[in-house]
Amino acid sequence: MEEENQIKLHGMWGSTFTKRVELALKLKGIPYEYIEEDLSNKSQLVLKYNPVHKKVPVLVHNGKPIIESLIILEYIDETWKNAPRLLPDDPYERAKVLFWASFLHQQLFEDMGRVITSDGEAQEKATKDLFEKLTILEEGMKEFFPGGTPSINGENMGLLDILMYALFGPYKAHEEVLEMKTIDPERNPLLFSWVMALTELPVVKESTPPHEKLVALVQFIRENALQSCVA
Repeated sequence: MEEENQIKLHGMWGSTFTKRVELALKLKGIPYEYIEEDLSNKSQLVLKYNPVHKKVPVLVHNGKPIIESLIILEYIDETWKNAPRLLPDDPYERAKVLFWASFLHQQLFEDMGRVITSDGEAQEKATKDLFEKLTILEEGMKEFFPGGTPSINGENMGLLDILMYALFGPYKAHEEVLEMKTIDPERNPLLFSWVMALTELPVVKESTPPHEKLVALVQFIRENALQSCVA
């Protein structure tokens, strides 16, 4: 019986996508075994569980693998229906959340990645695109936070909160490496206050790697990408 209820998460400590799943499991109080993967030498289990993309995270529940972080988050919410619910029950409200989740997951993540891994004119273009998308997100989130200041705790965190934290929680590390502000309190006051509210939550604090470690990771990703471009 114990094996049947076993939950394992294959991930990488600095992965935005792994962090999403870790936080969801912790929020719902789901016990799990974490298995750190070396992305330069992936285990045979990851290659077996995710033969298409060969990426983490991989959630293994009752011996069955679930892949792709957004799909894993929906699976967690449907399987463990205790609070906090990550997605609304109402179909229309759920559709709205999923739209913005897709926006964060695809467009903002891609733009943030391009800012980190490019230089010169390419970085300027990526930064401009990122700021434009952040302005769009700022306007869109006013419907979710009509008071202007998000009120979030461990009992009402949802899918968008998880995605926002996973992407912009390390904003201080981004700023240190890039020497620029990504989430600016003057340009995007609602988004900034949202990130601030999230980073103060105990469940988020215990899931956040040390600042120095995050800086080293962002620096490594940036330098590696720039060297590849030169080569």
